Amino acid sequence: MKTAGVVLAGGRSVRFGSPKAFGIHQGRYFYERAVDALAPVCDAVVIVTREALKERFPDHLSVITDHADYQGLGPLAGIYSAMCAVQADRYAVLPCDMPFMTSDVTARLLEAAGGQNVCAVRLGERKHPLVSIWSRAMLEPLRKALDGGRYRVLELLEQADAEWLDGSTLVPDAGDAERFFRNVNSPDQMKA
Repeated sequence: MKTAGVVLAGGRSVRFGSPKAFGIHQGRYFYERAVDALAPVCDAVVIVTREALKERFPDHLSVITDHADYQGLGPLAGIYSAMCAVQADRYAVLPCDMPFMTSDVTARLLEAAGGQNVCAVRLGERKHPLVSIWSRAMLEPLRKALDGGRYRVLELLEQADAEWLDGSTLVPDAGDAERFFRNVNSPDQMKA
């Protein structure tokens, strides 16, 4: 089964104050840390970003922008665009703003994901729909949602009857799970 990694790196980053993909944690850009979390367990990795940021990424990486019909329509457009760009059986999706994520956690997520259309992570009552595994079968539902102006990830996952995995079972120490799945929205959230 071919697995493609998808780094979502096109957000506006208003609260962060600059493009989050280029935030730095322990000397590495956030996008590099997301690639590091995917590359060891995926057959290919693609970064989906905005046109204005595309040239900032190194040439050796596979970097795309949203499909022309869905430019700037959020994460669903990014996932759809990655599926159009890379043929795979499943797609391991990570947002670029989780710099504490590791390839070990991603590997456990891939192992735990069954044959359902989408498998995503929750931690307690908080859902992390962009830390997820998507089947190729979701390509058409994604297109239909985008065409219908339905851009909410959680709404589509509800319709797809997504499986929600307990994130605390995917990390080495359940007490440290909050750190692994922390979305960094401001520089002060970088403290480990």
